[in-house]
Amino acid sequence: MCRVYTDTASERNNIMPLSKRAFAEFIGTFWLVFGGCGSAVLAAAFPGLGIGFAGVALAFGLTVLTMAYAIGHISGCHLNPAVSVGLVVGKRFPVSELPAYVVAQVLGGIAGSAVLYVIAKGKDGFSLAGGFAANGYADHSPGSYNFAACLTAEMVLTFMFLMIILGATDLRAPKGFAPIAIGLGLTLVHLIGIPVTNLSVNPARSTGPAVFVGGWALEQLWLFWVAPIIGAAVAGMVYSVFATQPEPSARESMSASA
Repeated sequence: MCRVYTDTASERNNIMPLSKRAFAEFIGTFWLVFGGCGSAVLAAAFPGLGIGFAGVALAFGLTVLTMAYAIGHISGCHLNPAVSVGLVVGKRFPVSELPAYVVAQVLGGIAGSAVLYVIAKGKDGFSLAGGFAANGYADHSPGSYNFAACLTAEMVLTFMFLMIILGATDLRAPKGFAPIAIGLGLTLVHLIGIPVTNLSVNPARSTGPAVFVGGWALEQLWLFWVAPIIGAAVAGMVYSVFATQPEPSARESMSASA
């Protein structure tokens, strides 16, 4: 049975320490970036056998699905600063814990990119000029979409992703299926958005590759923080319209669903 989140001393004593939950977020975000971006860098363009956009989209979805079952009962499996912000706005997560989660997620994303870089550069001819799965707009959009299109895509797709998360973890939702719905939701938004921006919907995912690519990737990184956070915050506000009772924290929801 899922317990409703209350910020009482007794409830806090039943929750794993914040440091351990943040460490779980680090591991989970490491896996998301290494698995998702790794599929794009290592497997998508493999001659004759590349997995293409569909394979990369599925890889991102599978990272979230697997981590939801692995750490959802520990940290809630946010793996994404925008998700954490959306859950704060939706009153599913305490704002006091937001900084620790965001720092852990960003560091996990950078660590995942670091390991991917070590592997990728082991192949002759590898170059960061290929983009290293970094997100970009205009000249750095895979499909050369302009700034307005990329901004819109990131906000709307993050909004819908958060609506899926909030709905799947609602007390009234079918139990046990939230990780599946969320993983498939992330797959779907990637199928839509990869040609536009390489798809972010996750500032930590964008930061990891950008740190290694540098230059244009760092210059354009701001959009992949601002747009997802706006989309997630709006989703948190919108979903509250459908609430009929206090909702569980993200950690409790994922624990009950796994």
